[in-house]
Amino acid sequence: MRLTPFSAQRGLPFHWRPSPATIRRRSLSGKSLFVMLPDFSSAAFLRRSLIVLSFFAAASLSCFVLYKAADSAGLRLPESFDPSFRLRYVSPSVANDSTAMSSTTVSDKYKLERVLKNAAMKDGTVILTTLNEAWAAPNSIIDLFLESFRIGYGTRKLLNHLVIIALDEKAFSRCLVVHNHCFSLFTEGVNFSQEAYFMTPDYLKMMWRRIDFLRSVLEMGYNFVFTDADIMWFRDPFPRFYLDADFQIACDQFLGSSYDLENRPNGGFSFVRSNNRSIEFYKFWHSSREVYPGYHDQDVLNIIKYDAFLIDIELKMRFLNTANFGGFCEPSKDLNQVCTMHANCCVGMGNKVHDLKVMLEDWKQYMSLPPSLKRSSISSWRVPQNCSVESIHHSESPQKSVEQAGED
Repeated sequence: MRLTPFSAQRGLPFHWRPSPATIRRRSLSGKSLFVMLPDFSSAAFLRRSLIVLSFFAAASLSCFVLYKAADSAGLRLPESFDPSFRLRYVSPSVANDSTAMSSTTVSDKYKLERVLKNAAMKDGTVILTTLNEAWAAPNSIIDLFLESFRIGYGTRKLLNHLVIIALDEKAFSRCLVVHNHCFSLFTEGVNFSQEAYFMTPDYLKMMWRRIDFLRSVLEMGYNFVFTDADIMWFRDPFPRFYLDADFQIACDQFLGSSYDLENRPNGGFSFVRSNNRSIEFYKFWHSSREVYPGYHDQDVLNIIKYDAFLIDIELKMRFLNTANFGGFCEPSKDLNQVCTMHANCCVGMGNKVHDLKVMLEDWKQYMSLPPSLKRSSISSWRVPQNCSVESIHHSESPQKSVEQAGED
C-alpha cells in the first residue's frame, strides 16, 4: 500500500497537521488511517531557539558596546541602562554576596570610575570620605562635615570634588539627598551601618577594607585626599601640601619635623599621589595585616614606616604639621593657620557631635571679625570639652564604642 501524506489527500498545505484528538477520533470511527507526517518539530524548535538566542546575544552586545563607548566619550547615560543596575539597586544583597572583601567587582570598578571621573579635579585628584548609617543621621556628623566646607575659607568649591563612600544602604540613600557624588561600597558579611566597637573584628575589617579601597583608587590613576567625616575643613589644604611627597599624613602628635618617623600619624587624613611607589606602598600596608593580626591599619603603619621596603621603593613620606592639620589630640592653636581640625582622641558620637558644634561656632565667630582683628586675634578653640585625651586613656577596652573609628 502506498503511504500518502494526509495533507496530500485533503489538498491542504503540507505544513498543516491534524491534532492528536482528530486522528484519535478518526481511528475510533473504524476507518483505518495511517498518516506519515514529516517530523520536523525537533529540528525546527532547535533552529528557532538558536535564532532567538542569537538575536538577544547581538542586542546585548550592542547595548554593552554603546554603554562603554558613551562613558569613554564622557557622556552620562541613565544608570538603569547599566545591565547590572537592577541587580545592584533592586537587590543589593544579591549583587554583593559574591564580592570579596579584598577586591572590588568589575561592575563596581566601572561605577567607581564614573563617579571619580565626575568629581576629579583637572589633575585627577579627588577628596574621599566614608560614611555609615550612624554618622549619616540628620544633624549628625555628615551634616557638620558638609557645613564646614560651606563656611570655611576657600573650601566651598572643594565640595565639587568630594566623593562620599557609603558603607551601607541607608548611608548611601542619605548621601544621595545631601551630596552629588556618592558611591556604595558594601562588604560581604559585615554590617557597617551601626557603631563599630574599637578593635573588634568588624572594626578591623572596616579599617582594612578602607586601605584596600584606597589602593584601588590609586591603581585607577587618581590622587586622593582621604578625610574622616569628623574632620572639619576650615581652609583649602592644598597650598599646605608638600609638592615632592608621594604620601603625606596628619598626626595625633607632631614633633617638629615633617620627616621625623617618630611623629604619630593618624590615618584619618592623608594626601596620596598615584604612582608606582604609592601603589606598592598601599599593597604592602594592606598585606602587612597578615603579619600583624589583630592590629588596625594605624598601628601597622606605625610599625612599617620604619621598614626597609619603603626605602627600596623610594617612597617619599611626609608628616603634616598639627599647626595646620590639628585635632583634639593636639589642637591647631592659631585660627589664622588652621586648615582642618579632627575630632580624634574622642570616645562616643554624642561627645563628638557636641564638641564639633562648639568648634563650628568658634570658627563662625572668628570669621565674623574684621580682617585687622583676625590677624591680631589671639582667640582659640573652646574645645575639646566633652572629648579629651584622658577619656581615651580610660577607654582602652574593646567594648567601648567608637563610632566609625571615632578614636582615629
